[in-house]
Amino acid sequence: MAEVNYQKLVPTYFEQVIQLANTVHGDGYLTNESIADWVNRGIHAGINCGYVALLNQQVIGFRITFSANNWPIDQWCSPKLWLVPSEKCCYFKCNTVDQKYRGLGVGKKLLKLSIEAAKQQGATAGIAHLWKQSPNNSAVAYFTHCGGKLVKSHPDKWNEASKHGYNCILCGHDCHCEAAEMIIRF
Repeated sequence: MAEVNYQKLVPTYFEQVIQLANTVHGDGYLTNESIADWVNRGIHAGINCGYVALLNQQVIGFRITFSANNWPIDQWCSPKLWLVPSEKCCYFKCNTVDQKYRGLGVGKKLLKLSIEAAKQQGATAGIAHLWKQSPNNSAVAYFTHCGGKLVKSHPDKWNEASKHGYNCILCGHDCHCEAAEMIIRF
Protein backbone atom coordinates (compact mmCIF):
# COMPACT_ATOMS: atom_id res chain seq x y z
CA MET A 1 0.00 0.00 0.00
CA ALA A 2 1.19 3.51 -0.82
CA GLU A 3 1.93 5.91 2.02
CA VAL A 4 -0.96 7.88 3.52
CA ASN A 5 -0.47 11.65 3.19
CA TYR A 6 -2.05 14.08 5.67
CA GLN A 7 -3.07 17.59 4.63
CA LYS A 8 -5.12 20.45 6.04
CA LEU A 9 -8.82 20.20 5.23
CA VAL A 10 -9.39 22.91 2.60
CA PRO A 11 -12.09 23.44 -0.07
CA THR A 12 -10.15 21.36 -2.62
CA TYR A 13 -11.21 18.25 -0.65
CA PHE A 14 -14.79 19.22 0.26
CA GLU A 15 -16.51 17.14 -2.43
CA GLN A 16 -14.65 13.96 -1.46
CA VAL A 17 -15.17 14.61 2.26
CA ILE A 18 -18.93 15.10 1.80
CA GLN A 19 -19.18 11.87 -0.18
CA LEU A 20 -17.25 9.87 2.44
CA ALA A 21 -19.18 11.44 5.33
CA ASN A 22 -22.58 10.68 3.82
CA THR A 23 -21.54 7.13 2.94
CA VAL A 24 -20.35 6.40 6.48
CA HIS A 25 -22.81 8.43 8.59
CA GLY A 26 -25.90 8.61 6.38
CA ASP A 27 -27.28 10.91 3.70
CA GLY A 28 -27.59 14.51 4.78
CA TYR A 29 -24.87 14.27 7.42
CA LEU A 30 -22.69 16.75 5.56
CA THR A 31 -23.59 19.27 2.84
CA ASN A 32 -21.75 21.98 0.90
CA GLU A 33 -23.07 24.56 3.38
CA SER A 34 -22.32 22.61 6.55
CA ILE A 35 -18.77 21.62 5.56
CA ALA A 36 -17.83 25.24 4.85
CA ASP A 37 -19.27 26.29 8.23
CA TRP A 38 -17.66 23.40 10.12
CA VAL A 39 -14.21 23.93 8.63
CA ASN A 40 -14.37 27.69 9.32
CA ARG A 41 -15.22 26.96 12.97
CA GLY A 42 -11.89 25.13 13.21
CA ILE A 43 -9.75 28.04 12.02
CA HIS A 44 -8.40 30.50 14.59
CA ALA A 45 -5.33 32.75 14.45
CA GLY A 46 -4.60 31.37 10.98
CA ILE A 47 -4.41 27.78 12.29
CA ASN A 48 -6.74 25.15 10.80
CA CYS A 49 -7.62 22.15 13.02
CA GLY A 50 -9.17 20.15 10.15
CA TYR A 51 -7.26 17.43 8.30
CA VAL A 52 -7.70 14.88 5.53
CA ALA A 53 -5.91 11.58 5.00
CA LEU A 54 -5.06 10.96 1.34
CA LEU A 55 -4.04 7.81 -0.46
CA ASN A 56 -3.12 8.44 -4.10
CA GLN A 57 -4.90 11.84 -3.85
CA GLN A 58 -8.15 10.12 -2.74
CA VAL A 59 -9.64 11.14 0.65
CA ILE A 60 -9.73 8.03 2.83
CA GLY A 61 -10.38 9.88 6.09
CA PHE A 62 -10.94 13.29 7.63
CA ARG A 63 -11.09 15.08 10.97
CA ILE A 64 -13.15 18.22 11.62
CA THR A 65 -12.47 20.03 14.88
CA PHE A 66 -14.00 23.30 16.08
CA SER A 67 -11.72 25.81 17.82
CA ALA A 68 -12.30 26.65 21.48
CA ASN A 69 -15.00 29.33 21.83
CA ASN A 70 -16.23 28.60 18.31
CA TRP A 71 -18.88 25.97 19.01
CA PRO A 72 -22.14 25.94 20.97
CA ILE A 73 -22.18 24.44 24.43
CA ASP A 74 -25.72 23.07 24.41
CA GLN A 75 -27.94 20.63 26.32
CA TRP A 76 -25.72 17.74 25.16
CA CYS A 77 -22.69 19.17 26.98
CA SER A 78 -21.73 18.88 30.65
CA PRO A 79 -19.09 21.60 31.22
CA LYS A 80 -19.25 21.28 35.01
CA LEU A 81 -17.97 17.71 34.63
CA TRP A 82 -15.05 18.59 32.30
CA LEU A 83 -12.75 19.97 35.02
CA VAL A 84 -11.33 22.32 32.38
CA PRO A 85 -12.63 25.84 31.60
CA SER A 86 -15.04 25.59 28.65
CA GLU A 87 -13.27 28.45 26.86
CA LYS A 88 -10.17 26.21 26.67
CA CYS A 89 -12.01 23.25 25.08
CA CYS A 90 -12.09 22.59 21.37
CA TYR A 91 -14.76 20.31 19.94
CA PHE A 92 -13.91 17.17 17.99
CA LYS A 93 -16.85 17.32 15.60
CA CYS A 94 -16.18 14.42 13.28
CA ASN A 95 -13.54 11.79 12.56
CA THR A 96 -14.31 9.51 9.64
CA VAL A 97 -12.22 6.82 7.97
CA ASP A 98 -13.23 4.79 4.92
CA GLN A 99 -14.13 1.26 6.04
CA LYS A 100 -11.36 -0.25 3.87
CA TYR A 101 -8.69 1.66 5.81
CA ARG A 102 -9.86 1.31 9.41
CA GLY A 103 -7.49 -0.24 11.91
CA LEU A 104 -4.40 1.21 10.22
CA GLY A 105 -3.96 4.18 12.56
CA VAL A 106 -5.48 6.76 10.19
CA GLY A 107 -8.09 8.00 12.69
CA LYS A 108 -5.53 8.19 15.49
CA LYS A 109 -3.11 10.19 13.32
CA LEU A 110 -5.88 12.60 12.26
CA LEU A 111 -6.77 13.14 15.92
CA LYS A 112 -3.13 13.74 16.92
CA LEU A 113 -2.70 16.34 14.16
CA SER A 114 -5.91 18.07 15.20
CA ILE A 115 -4.86 18.13 18.86
CA GLU A 116 -1.53 19.73 17.96
CA ALA A 117 -3.32 22.45 15.95
CA ALA A 118 -5.85 23.04 18.76
CA LYS A 119 -3.01 23.35 21.28
CA GLN A 120 -1.37 25.98 19.06
CA GLN A 121 -4.70 27.85 19.21
CA GLY A 122 -4.62 27.72 23.03
CA ALA A 123 -6.92 24.77 23.80
CA THR A 124 -6.07 22.52 26.74
CA ALA A 125 -8.74 19.86 26.14
CA GLY A 126 -11.18 18.61 23.55
CA ILE A 127 -14.76 17.42 23.83
CA ALA A 128 -16.48 14.91 21.54
CA HIS A 129 -19.77 13.09 21.22
CA LEU A 130 -19.04 9.54 20.09
CA TRP A 131 -21.60 7.32 18.38
CA LYS A 132 -22.19 4.42 20.76
CA GLN A 133 -24.00 2.40 18.07
CA SER A 134 -20.94 2.31 15.79
CA PRO A 135 -20.02 -1.29 14.88
CA ASN A 136 -18.79 -2.97 18.06
CA ASN A 137 -18.86 0.49 19.69
CA SER A 138 -15.60 1.12 17.82
CA ALA A 139 -15.93 4.93 17.98
CA VAL A 140 -15.87 4.96 21.79
CA ALA A 141 -13.14 2.28 21.90
CA TYR A 142 -10.94 4.28 19.49
CA PHE A 143 -11.39 7.55 21.42
CA THR A 144 -10.75 5.81 24.75
CA HIS A 145 -7.56 4.26 23.31
CA CYS A 146 -6.47 7.80 22.34
CA GLY A 147 -6.87 9.02 25.94
CA GLY A 148 -10.56 9.96 25.97
CA LYS A 149 -12.51 9.75 29.22
CA LEU A 150 -16.29 9.32 29.45
CA VAL A 151 -18.10 12.37 30.81
CA LYS A 152 -21.77 11.39 30.30
CA SER A 153 -24.05 9.43 27.97
CA HIS A 154 -26.79 11.20 25.99
CA PRO A 155 -29.66 9.15 24.48
CA ASP A 156 -31.30 10.58 21.33
CA LYS A 157 -28.43 13.04 20.68
CA TRP A 158 -29.05 13.12 16.92
CA ASN A 159 -32.87 12.83 16.96
CA GLU A 160 -33.55 16.48 16.12
CA ALA A 161 -31.05 16.43 13.24
CA SER A 162 -32.74 13.29 11.87
CA LYS A 163 -36.05 15.16 11.69
CA HIS A 164 -34.39 17.89 9.61
CA GLY A 165 -32.72 15.93 6.83
CA TYR A 166 -30.13 13.67 8.49
CA ASN A 167 -30.82 10.03 7.57
CA CYS A 168 -29.16 7.86 10.25
CA ILE A 169 -27.79 4.66 8.73
CA LEU A 170 -29.41 2.68 11.58
CA CYS A 171 -32.58 4.58 12.48
CA GLY A 172 -33.47 6.58 9.38
CA HIS A 173 -35.20 9.92 9.97
CA ASP A 174 -36.06 9.12 13.61
CA CYS A 175 -32.62 8.59 15.15
CA HIS A 176 -32.43 7.26 18.70
CA CYS A 177 -28.70 6.57 18.78
CA GLU A 178 -26.81 7.39 21.96
CA ALA A 179 -23.80 9.68 22.26
CA ALA A 180 -20.93 9.26 24.69
CA GLU A 181 -19.75 12.73 25.70
CA MET A 182 -16.00 12.33 26.16
CA ILE A 183 -12.99 14.53 26.89
CA ILE A 184 -9.29 14.37 26.12
CA ARG A 185 -7.14 16.62 28.27
CA PHE A 186 -3.95 17.77 26.57
